[in-house]
Amino acid sequence: MSTPTPRNFPATRMRRMRRDDFSRRLMQENSLSPSDLILPVFVLEGENQREAVASMPGVERLSIDLLIEQAREAYELGIPALALFPVVSAEHKSELAEEAYSASGLVQRSVRALKEALPDLGIITDVALDPYTSHGQDGILDEHGYVQNDRTVDTLLKQALSHAEAGADVVAPSDMMDGRIGAIRQVLEQEHLHNVRIMAYSAKYASHYYGPFRDAVGSAANLGKADKRTYQMDPANSDEALHEVAMDIAEGADMVMVKPGMPYLDVVRRVKAELKVPTFAYQVSGEYAMHRAAFDNGWLEADPVILESLMCFKRAGADGILTYFALEAARLLQRR
Repeated sequence: MSTPTPRNFPATRMRRMRRDDFSRRLMQENSLSPSDLILPVFVLEGENQREAVASMPGVERLSIDLLIEQAREAYELGIPALALFPVVSAEHKSELAEEAYSASGLVQRSVRALKEALPDLGIITDVALDPYTSHGQDGILDEHGYVQNDRTVDTLLKQALSHAEAGADVVAPSDMMDGRIGAIRQVLEQEHLHNVRIMAYSAKYASHYYGPFRDAVGSAANLGKADKRTYQMDPANSDEALHEVAMDIAEGADMVMVKPGMPYLDVVRRVKAELKVPTFAYQVSGEYAMHRAAFDNGWLEADPVILESLMCFKRAGADGILTYFALEAARLLQRR
């Protein structure tokens, strides 16, 4: 590798190119647009129903009819896709999460309604059991309370297939069970659902940044003081993330996810640089809540900080970003 040519002052003045707007724009290495954003949404039962998420000011759980209105706004702003998360009532939770794959379930009905109303908007569904389990874990427990990997994968297969048959464009397994990507890809191929994409949550960490999300979907109380460290990744590890991503790609994933986002941008960078695969990141509920608290208290200026935070993802190498700021960011970008 050749040695970089020394650049010495005053022959090189780095501020020259920062002097004017035109030259700053010409040398900008990364850009952000609404096409980079995915809007996560929470759907609940009923009609004309909306519920505020107390720990995520500005975010609401919406019934399907109101969700379609929000989805239409996102589509008109140029946001290419939304990610759907259900709020499952207590009577539909169980030890074995049977409601997860019901053809008449909340997610399945939501997908059909959204695709009918907005056929060109991408619909991403969460493939995980924690909204549906009475214990709040992402899988089926054995008699000792340990999440059974292969037994859980059997249920995830049914869930992913039910989403695809309802019309989901992308199924997104976020459970972190081993082997589930290959199993889901196999069943999609067998059912001739060749073009249903898989977004694998390949590097999902056992993070404390998920608290507001668990409040939003109603799994926090079920989980209680338990944790998910036996299947989600150790925040201390990054080499392990590359193994996880490589395995999921080999099994048939079309794109991969790093979650959480900003505290793990080093992992995003490594995945993109070393494996060169479509790489997404999730600006999770805890990140949103911290930003929103700072905005609401006047500690940070909302508009520029929202865009700066999202640009960080692009600079790290993310191809797309799941963010609860998607609507606000898209509006800001359109005004530029």
